[in-house]
Amino acid sequence: MQRIPESELIINNRGAVYHLDLRPEELAHTIITVGDPDRVAAVSRHFDHIEHKRSHREFISHTGVLGKKRLTVVSTGIGPDNIDIVLNELDALVNIDLLTRTIKPQLTQLNIIRVGTSGALQADIPTDSFVVSTHGLGIDNLLNFYRYEENEEEKQLLQSFITQTQLHQRISQPYICGGSAHLIKHFVNNFHHGITVTCPGFYGPQGRILRLGLSNPHLIDRLTQFAFGPHRITNFEMETSGIYGLGKLLGHHCLSISAIVANRVTKQFSSDSQAAIEQLIKKTLDIINDW
Repeated sequence: MQRIPESELIINNRGAVYHLDLRPEELAHTIITVGDPDRVAAVSRHFDHIEHKRSHREFISHTGVLGKKRLTVVSTGIGPDNIDIVLNELDALVNIDLLTRTIKPQLTQLNIIRVGTSGALQADIPTDSFVVSTHGLGIDNLLNFYRYEENEEEKQLLQSFITQTQLHQRISQPYICGGSAHLIKHFVNNFHHGITVTCPGFYGPQGRILRLGLSNPHLIDRLTQFAFGPHRITNFEMETSGIYGLGKLLGHHCLSISAIVANRVTKQFSSDSQAAIEQLIKKTLDIINDW
């Protein structure tokens, strides 16, 4: 097997991948990702016990046990650029021999579940509700740097999206990837399901106007009005499409679940977003523990 050079995969002096500062034995095979580093402790405090805690930059990781399940929760920070780091390094921990710097002959599949926040794009999805992303639709360009091709259903969805929204002009070449059916089937009751759009920023890329004018002032309306058969866009945020796309390419099961803290159509914001996030954390851990 070809050796991966030191410049391409950085391993620190304790034998851990550079950004996450994790060694293979410190990672569980079921992983919860959160954007906010402070949210790691909000998840791990529900564990029966914690085995490892690591911290480097915005990447904080706790690995422990809940019931019969060994879990890792890791913060990603905000945005698809950070997802590129986290997904590649999580995969390296299980599928690359860090001593020989070669890809292992037997590959391991991880379960990666994003528990985050999001803004709803449909009036009938209220604040403090929960959305499961059936697809991640990226207008952030991350996956365009990798060899990726949509399946036939995804190609049809994407072409319809481009035709209806015209977002490919001057902004990006959109891409789309479905979530893991293996994981989605566990998150049905009391969850909304739909397409999640991933944006490369929080203000202009999500249609917010402060002091700057927008090149696409009708972004919210175009996303809300999109329809393709039974599919519609339910929400948008800044990580899902990268998780789904890289996860698919690397062979992992990925799922994104969002607590809706804002509704961009009705202009409402949650009166207690922390309570909604805590409820989603508990619900997610209960479902994982019952697998």
